[in-house]
Amino acid sequence: MTPPKPDARPDRVSLLRYLRLFRQDILSAQPARLYRAWMAEFRTPFFRSYMVNDPPLVDLVLKERPDDFPKSDRIGEGLRPLLGDSVFLTNGETWKRQRRIIDPAFEGGRLRDTFPAMWAAGQAACDRIGAGEVEVEAEMSHAAADVIFRTLFSIPIEHEIAAQVFAQFRDYQRTQPLLNIAAFLPLPRFLPRGHRRRTKATARSIRDLITRLTEARMAEIAAGTAPDDLATKIMTTPDPATGETFTTAEMVDQVAIFFLAGHETSASALAWTLYLVATHPDWQARLAEEADALDSCDFKVMSKLKLSRDVFREALRLYPPVPMMVRETTCPETFRGRDVKPGAQVVLSPWHLHRHTRIWDNPDGFDPARWQTEGGRDCMRRAYMPFSAGPRVCTGAGFAMVEGPLLLSMLLKRFRFEAVAGKTPVPVAHLTVRSRDGIHLRVTPR
Repeated sequence: MTPPKPDARPDRVSLLRYLRLFRQDILSAQPARLYRAWMAEFRTPFFRSYMVNDPPLVDLVLKERPDDFPKSDRIGEGLRPLLGDSVFLTNGETWKRQRRIIDPAFEGGRLRDTFPAMWAAGQAACDRIGAGEVEVEAEMSHAAADVIFRTLFSIPIEHEIAAQVFAQFRDYQRTQPLLNIAAFLPLPRFLPRGHRRRTKATARSIRDLITRLTEARMAEIAAGTAPDDLATKIMTTPDPATGETFTTAEMVDQVAIFFLAGHETSASALAWTLYLVATHPDWQARLAEEADALDSCDFKVMSKLKLSRDVFREALRLYPPVPMMVRETTCPETFRGRDVKPGAQVVLSPWHLHRHTRIWDNPDGFDPARWQTEGGRDCMRRAYMPFSAGPRVCTGAGFAMVEGPLLLSMLLKRFRFEAVAGKTPVPVAHLTVRSRDGIHLRVTPR
């Protein structure tokens, strides 16, 4: 069974029609030719945009000269009400300072320290899921949020503030697209940015709740009673260049992106992975057999979950949680013989790159075995970036590649998942790649 893929729009549409389609879903707003094009130019009266799928050009932008291609300010137009000046939106020296403080918390040794919290969240997720038809996107959102709160603040999702943040975020995620209209139109600062009233109100509420958690942790650190979790590590790590730590306000911005990146993206990836194994029972059976290795909370078990890792990796290829990234040129460039002026938008699309017909064998098919072939490994090096690439690679990439295979294995050890007839999910991009009407699976205890 070929995994579902959104229909593409016609090659030529008016700017107004494109903007309407884009606001509904950025995936189906794109033409089919982008799955085979090395580069495509999009012209409007306001700016030029270039989608880049050519691996050497992608490397140029993300790895070789990242300072010359900063993250576009327009990406922040839609997300700044929630994320403020978080590491996801900043550039230059501000971003470098933030990464110097944050990165040590996610080094290899810390993954081992966070493993018991992930394990506990996985057990709680298995205990919550009941038999029958289940909307697994909602369940995986609950599980991923639990992982974040347990690893970041040492509190379960049932904690009063954690539960409120999770509830508010469910309201937020469906009202806020990854990019809004201000990402296309260079509006003066005094004009409204096109945010829905409900979106702005929910973002304020979430940030108020995060502020309460952060201020409480600051007090615990001062009193010497803070637990040794990710929040404490980040809040007590000084910038090696200046000796400064994050202020409470700065930490609120970072916690907001940790929650978005660590919860929303993981939930998306896990839900799509469950759908893929539900529609490929041969792979599900192999994963369930592998999951027998989960007999105790021991980080060493991750070395035994090789199939689970490959299946999760394949799900990230087919359904990258963040489908597009936008950079901006700062000086004149030449892309594939075409002159590109400063200020142009450069769109890097994991969604299209991961399904590119001139790079991948069976690009739209589910084939976890590809990762053990030389061709698959070559494609991974050239055209696989679910966590971005280069200096701006997601700092939580290693965290996600432990969380995803672990929770997947724990769930498949306890349950069998089957597709529900007539409820094939349709991918759409909101904050992340989700299903238009949820992902419904039939769940049976093993």
